[in-house]
Amino acid sequence: MKITQHPILSNRAYLTAYIGVWSLLTWLFVIVIRTSAGVGLRQATVLLAPMMALYALIGLSTWYICKATPVHSTRDLRVFGTHLTAGFMLSFLWVHSGLLYARLFWHNAGFRGIETLYVAHQGVLLLDGVLLYLVNAGFFYVVIAVEASREVERRAAQTVALARDAELRALRAQINPHFLFNSLNSISALTSIDAGRAREMCLLLADFLRLTLGTGERSMIPLSEELDLLEKFMAIEKVRFGARLNMQENVQEQAKHCLIPPLLLQPLLENAVSHGIASMANGGSIRLEAQVQDGTLGIIVENDRDDEAPRRQRSGGLGLKNVRSRLEARYGKDATFRIEPGEERFRVSMSLPAEYGESK
Repeated sequence: MKITQHPILSNRAYLTAYIGVWSLLTWLFVIVIRTSAGVGLRQATVLLAPMMALYALIGLSTWYICKATPVHSTRDLRVFGTHLTAGFMLSFLWVHSGLLYARLFWHNAGFRGIETLYVAHQGVLLLDGVLLYLVNAGFFYVVIAVEASREVERRAAQTVALARDAELRALRAQINPHFLFNSLNSISALTSIDAGRAREMCLLLADFLRLTLGTGERSMIPLSEELDLLEKFMAIEKVRFGARLNMQENVQEQAKHCLIPPLLLQPLLENAVSHGIASMANGGSIRLEAQVQDGTLGIIVENDRDDEAPRRQRSGGLGLKNVRSRLEARYGKDATFRIEPGEERFRVSMSLPAEYGESK
C-alpha cells in the first residue's frame, strides 16, 4: 500500500499558508474571548495559543479525511455527514485537552478562576471547534484542487513532450531512407560507367550509414560530430562529381561545441548537391558557415547555382521541409529557418538557441 506524503509537511508554501491561517484564527479567538468573557489579553493568549497550536497539529489529519471524501465524486450528504462527525470528534478531544491545560493554572494567582470560566464556556468552545474543523477542511479541499490542477498541467506537458519526441523520431527516420534512395540510384548509374567508382561509393556509403546508426539514436549531438558526418557524406558525393564539387567551411570554434539535433545539416547539403551543383556543367561550391552570437547559433548553407539550368522546385523538397519541421518541433518559435533563392546562389539560413553540454 502506497503512503501518500502529507502536502503540508512536504511543501513549504502550503506550510507557510497553513501556519498563517492558524495564526490569524488564534488572534481572532483571543480577541473574541477577551471581549466576550472579560479575560485579560495575557490570560487569553496564554490559554488559547497552545490550544490553537494543538488543534492545528491535530487538524493535519483532516487532509486524509478530505482525500477519502472528494467533493467531485462523493454524494453531498456523505461529505457533510463525514465532516460533521469528524468535526465533533476532534472538537471534543480538543475541548477536553484544553480543560486539562486550564487546570494547570488553578494555583496561579494571575489565572485564578480560569478553570471555572473555561468549564462555563465548554459548549461554546465545542461548537467553535467544529467551526475550526470546517475551516480546516475547506483549506485542504483548496490544496487538493490546486494539486489536481497542477497534475493535469504536468500530464498535459508530458503528453506534448511525448508527441513532440514522436514527431522528431518520425522526421529523423525519413532522412536515411531518402538519402539511401538517392545514393543507390547514383551507384546504379556508376556501375555501367565506372565499376571501380561504384564499388568505392558502396564502401563509403556503408561507412556513412554505420556512423549514423549510433548518432541517430541520440537526441542532441555536438556540431563537431555533425561536421564529421558531413565529411563522410561529401566523400560519397565526391565520387560522383569529382572536381566539380567543392566544399568550403567557416565554422567558429565555439560553435563546434554547440548541441544540435543529429543529421540536421545533411539534408541541406544533399539538396545543395542535387539541386545546385548537379545541374551545373562546370560544377560549383557549397559553403557552410556557423557562428555563435548573443546566445544564438547561426548556420548558413549556400551553394552556387545556374539559374538557366532546369531543376526541381527547391522550396518543396523533402529535405528542406524535414529540417524546418524538426526545428519547429524541437525549438518552436526560438528557432528560425529561411530559404533565400538567388540568381547565382541559393542560401538556407537558420538560427537556434546555443546549447552546450554532453550529447544526449
